[in-house]
Amino acid sequence: MTVSVDIRHRFGDFALDVQFEAPQGLTVLFGRSGSGKTTVINAVAGLITPDSGHIAVDGRVLMGDGVDLPPHKRRVGYVFQDARLFPHLTVQQNLHYGRWFAPKSARPQNAGRIIEMLGLGQLLTRRPAQLSGGEKQRVAIGRALMSGPDVLLADEPLAALDEQRKEAILPYFEKLRDEAGVPILYVSHSPSEVARLATTVVALQNGKVLRAGEAHDVLSDPAVTPVGAMAAGAMLTTTVGMQHEDGLTELRFGAESLLVPHVDKPAGAGVRVHVEAQDVMLSLERPTGISALNVIPAKVRSIRMGDGPGALVQLETGGERLLARVTRRSVAALGLTEGLELYAVLKAVSVSRSNLGS
Repeated sequence: MTVSVDIRHRFGDFALDVQFEAPQGLTVLFGRSGSGKTTVINAVAGLITPDSGHIAVDGRVLMGDGVDLPPHKRRVGYVFQDARLFPHLTVQQNLHYGRWFAPKSARPQNAGRIIEMLGLGQLLTRRPAQLSGGEKQRVAIGRALMSGPDVLLADEPLAALDEQRKEAILPYFEKLRDEAGVPILYVSHSPSEVARLATTVVALQNGKVLRAGEAHDVLSDPAVTPVGAMAAGAMLTTTVGMQHEDGLTELRFGAESLLVPHVDKPAGAGVRVHVEAQDVMLSLERPTGISALNVIPAKVRSIRMGDGPGALVQLETGGERLLARVTRRSVAALGLTEGLELYAVLKAVSVSRSNLGS
């Protein structure tokens, strides 16, 4: 199932002109505030009508070609920043509210499976006032799924949560991505969220698409920094190797490995790692006598000079790509050029738990 979006819309001086396709999985609309992310998913939901364009889900036209379906006929589920639960209803009643208003043609939903997937079994008799912020969001997700949507929309659903609650709910979005069976459009400006969750990334800037494609490719492109070069980073796809007695886990990618704080997963399990460009140092020779545990052979793929004193260097290593944020002076001093072989240096503790996902 694929969501196709091709729309143009103007708000005063802001012009939105966006085209992309979101396949099965979780597609993140990624960019700064004001780049047009929420406008896009509101157009998909039918909450606004673009000036022109075309929106379809798996070939079923929602808007365009003389069609403009009202929101309740679009078969979309929407999860907002705040849960918007009905305070007088129990969790179970809130969940079934979505089912009560689902059209007869909606995809049939297994309520028990949704409750199990989102870990809601112990909460069914509670009311929203008795729930934490993360629990409320899980209920809101469940209610949206109960409506049998063809596509799930999420507008920065973790923005109102503190870091501890974000960390608690992220695994549920990973489950949704892998098990829900519908495409998900997810709005975010958090690079670590994007790297952890996205299968596809649509990078937006000033109402236009900078680049769209698989998360691995878009995030490692030094020319795509929709939230600024300081927040740039790449995503490694790894598997769990050895668990060390000192609390470190060895993650394997190709012939290379990365030591990170303990990952509670069995050997062979897949792990996504978000590595921030500002945490990667470069060395022409293998360094010795340093505290950093990760010294990884790499090759320079490309160099993008910034407008100021900085530069982003794209590296290839173990079949994966990394980004390193250095200064122009360092580029010149090291004589960095495409194809140059060197070493990427990364402290194990610079990869936090929030940078690791399944």
